[in-house]
Amino acid sequence: MANNSMLIPVERIDRLIIMVRGQKVILDRDLAALYGVSTGNLNKAVSRNLDRFPDDFMIQLNPEELRDLIFHFGTSSWGGTRKPPRAFTEQGVAMLSSVLRSERAVRVNIEIMRAFVRLRRMLLANTVLARQLKDLEKKYDSQFKVVFDAIRQLMSPPFRKPRKIGFKVDETDK
Repeated sequence: MANNSMLIPVERIDRLIIMVRGQKVILDRDLAALYGVSTGNLNKAVSRNLDRFPDDFMIQLNPEELRDLIFHFGTSSWGGTRKPPRAFTEQGVAMLSSVLRSERAVRVNIEIMRAFVRLRRMLLANTVLARQLKDLEKKYDSQFKVVFDAIRQLMSPPFRKPRKIGFKVDETDK
């Protein structure tokens, strides 16, 4: 498969990777959408092969974690789910390719693996940069403190002001 055209935009996959219990994971519903199958069918395939998905490959979210996710994302797109979703680590996603045997599943898995690798590289680069900055700060006196503080501020994720929802009534026309 020498085709270099991406099946799914990189940014879409990157946005789906979330942290649960200190691990980077992708939810079952998001994986199902990427693979082009229903969440139920993805979970049936996993349930038939549970021995391939130990705890470090797949996490079953508990009700509290589900509430936290719904709170974090604002609204529930899980609809009337009866069970909390499953979350798959990088190794779990890799194992899915042996359970879902379609050509699309293989191609999507390749893109997901690349997204996990990109994320790992970004985190590593940021850690290395932070260590180098700390070493430089120790080496130079306080006259450069402003510079170091500015660099740290640039390294931190931007603050996003919450969007206001609704409409504003102009009462001056009455």
